[in-house]
Amino acid sequence: MSTLVITIIIIYLLGIGSMIYGFDKVDYFKIQDLKAKTKFSLVIPFRNEVENLPKLLTSISQLNYSKSLFEVILVDDESEDDSISVIKKSLGVKSSKKDVHRNDNIKIIQNKRTSNSPKKDAITSAIVISKSDWIITTDADCVLPKYLLDVFDECIQTKNPNCIVAPVTYRNSNSFFNRFQILDILSLQGATIGGFGLKKPFLCNGANFAYRKSTFLNLNGFEGNLNIASGDDIFLLEKFIKEDIKKVSYLKSEKAIVATNPVNTGTELIQQRLRWASKTSRSTNAFSKIIGSIILLGNLASILLIPLVIFGYLTSKIAIALFVIKFSIDFLLLFKTSRFFKQETLLISYISSSIIYPFFSIYIVILSLFKSYEWKGRTFKK
Repeated sequence: MSTLVITIIIIYLLGIGSMIYGFDKVDYFKIQDLKAKTKFSLVIPFRNEVENLPKLLTSISQLNYSKSLFEVILVDDESEDDSISVIKKSLGVKSSKKDVHRNDNIKIIQNKRTSNSPKKDAITSAIVISKSDWIITTDADCVLPKYLLDVFDECIQTKNPNCIVAPVTYRNSNSFFNRFQILDILSLQGATIGGFGLKKPFLCNGANFAYRKSTFLNLNGFEGNLNIASGDDIFLLEKFIKEDIKKVSYLKSEKAIVATNPVNTGTELIQQRLRWASKTSRSTNAFSKIIGSIILLGNLASILLIPLVIFGYLTSKIAIALFVIKFSIDFLLLFKTSRFFKQETLLISYISSSIIYPFFSIYIVILSLFKSYEWKGRTFKK
């Protein structure tokens, strides 16, 4: 058993080391102040987001991009609160109709449910009526950076991709619970960028995801995984990769970072991670499965160090050395990622988070084997 644990830690070192190498291989995208050309349809599904929508709408109003070149389609997914009223008030609309079209290309439409995935249905409902060939998806609890569309436009003009994955992080680091979540998402963002650097992309986040409408339609949209509630990002990315991996780009620019909120309670965090586990377990990307297995085994091995020392199968010195190896390689990836996101101060919580995380991740994996999850007030099976 001790030999197996040592082997796993060494493999983990190589796996995360490859992510670090890949992270450095992705060049920072430098904006060149080109004349804007691309038209965008910004698609935002929402359900019961009355508290978050004002901040989102304010950030949209502050986008530094010609209003003639983008439209906003807000898709109401059967909200049970005053979300629509909040949007209408913010937009200065007095209409009592549920579907609202404003002259400056801001629309509110109702979701047309056709599958087991409300969010995929919502995105599809918007794409059907969208005017632009470039779709950008984000979430209602996000805040968009001022130059987001400018950077997307220049990436499209200079790289001619079919699909663009862009950075996402959490804000509000005023508690250890929040910092734990931010460090977690930063590790995922580091792995996302690392995968692109190795030319083996396998992760993305629907809160900042762009693709050509024409290619989306040619790939039959979300068809093939509509029975899975989540995964509007990962499964679609896999389709774009199979279509032409050279046409899939990562936008490594601080001007493209979308910020969202961490969840508020432990219960919400568990439900969120169960949802994430439900889609990653269905991934068909071989590299994703390999990296996922390495991370799972690495965390499991970290936990096993304790009983191995207690029962005398491993000396405390070797156990500490193995933990330091894992601790250090994880820290290096997080350091590089947090520096890109300008969130280095969060590393103050790294030591305690690194001790808790292996137990948390294994707990989620075990729970996901037999438990359904809740999302936006609905229950979904794995």
